[in-house]
Amino acid sequence: MTDLSGRVAVVTGGNGGIGLGLAEGLALAGADVAVWARNAERSAAAVETLRSHGVRAEAIACDVGDETDVAAAVAATVAAFGRIDILVANAGVADDRPYLETSLDDFRRVIQTNLDGTFLTTREVARHMVERGGGGAIVVVSSTITRYGGARQAAYGASKAGISALGRTMAVELARHRIRCNILIPGWVGTSMNAHLRGNEQFVEATTKRTPVRRWATPDEFHEVAAFLGDPESTFHTGNEVVVDGGYTIF
Repeated sequence: MTDLSGRVAVVTGGNGGIGLGLAEGLALAGADVAVWARNAERSAAAVETLRSHGVRAEAIACDVGDETDVAAAVAATVAAFGRIDILVANAGVADDRPYLETSLDDFRRVIQTNLDGTFLTTREVARHMVERGGGGAIVVVSSTITRYGGARQAAYGASKAGISALGRTMAVELARHRIRCNILIPGWVGTSMNAHLRGNEQFVEATTKRTPVRRWATPDEFHEVAAFLGDPESTFHTGNEVVVDGGYTIF
């Protein structure tokens, strides 16, 4: 079993959904966890859950699309924990809107959180990792939508494709600093973000039939993959797309 004792992880958007599942996986492996998110109430509840696994956990308010906020969150995390060894850039939003009705403001709002936010958080944490000199692990959370066309998801699809490309760039450029970057591609997972889709029986039936394991995932099924991607012993594992989708994209 992966042992992350003594490591410090940051999970953006780690107060719910897949993000909390990933944060719990890191905590269960022994890592201390800083949750960066905007909703204070949800973050407080997440921190209590993480602490129940016997690790240190703190909530740090952060809008990942705001450069000043991200820099402040890095400083606050280092002040509280002393270092950052693992970053999971998970924070994201979606916008279910017809392509022809998507305004530039609609498009930019999603891009700002998803793509700009991933860029800002990875850049700032990578700067800390390079300065500290101890290497590190970065995980960016993309989506299966990068593998197919998703109706009504122009901004979301574009943002996630950009995140995948950004992750590959970091893997190449940061390898000399012993910083690994891998791309996590989840399939259909029951979260609050897609509650409106889960309420559509026809949609759930169609996506379930296309998934070989014949169901959607739950956030706790990301525990092990989080620990694996954060494992400092995996020194040669970088630039990889880790697909956790029940076989959806190969069926």
